[in-house]
Amino acid sequence: MRQERGILSVVSGFSGSGKGTVMKRLLEKYPENYALSISATTRNPRPGEVDGREYFFKTKEQFEKMIAEQELIEYANYVGNYYGTPRAYVEEQLSLGKNVILEIEIQGALKVKERFPETELIFLTPPSATELKERLVGRGTETMEVIEGRMKRAVEEAEYIDRYDHLIINDELERCVEEVHRVIQCARSRICSRKEFAQEIKEELSQLGKEK
Repeated sequence: MRQERGILSVVSGFSGSGKGTVMKRLLEKYPENYALSISATTRNPRPGEVDGREYFFKTKEQFEKMIAEQELIEYANYVGNYYGTPRAYVEEQLSLGKNVILEIEIQGALKVKERFPETELIFLTPPSATELKERLVGRGTETMEVIEGRMKRAVEEAEYIDRYDHLIINDELERCVEEVHRVIQCARSRICSRKEFAQEIKEELSQLGKEK
């Protein structure tokens, strides 16, 4: 029996929206259903981050070589650093039937949707702007200058929320995780049903053509 191909989803959100925490919990609860794509980036690792686990950390020269050799599904520059999605890992996981999630920012998300129209775009947001700033400050990893820059960026990013297929408010972790899971499973069911119908009608038309 042919392996049913997984679907591609993109999860974006403001810096501080809790994307990483939601994705980690989703994979803990449903490890057989999902594969989280690991992005490549030129930014420096944060404390506790490991190359090949959170990100593939690259120099600017290494990253630009990946661009030149078309090894990325998408890439973008965010706050002075490159971020991109390696193609090989994504294709491998989709072919194994896994639903692949890209946790990337808006520029990259829209490029993926343009190239792969059946991609589900999901945007996560805290319940308020005040909550967003409190989360950024609470990280304790960045200066107030950097935090203000991220808040200004959030104002710009908010202009693109209506380009996403789904907007999910991350006010309670477990509820948010279940909503993301439901959205992706419904999309996969819809896409697979459409493909099955297309195959059935092609076979039926072919059969009718032979009966003439």
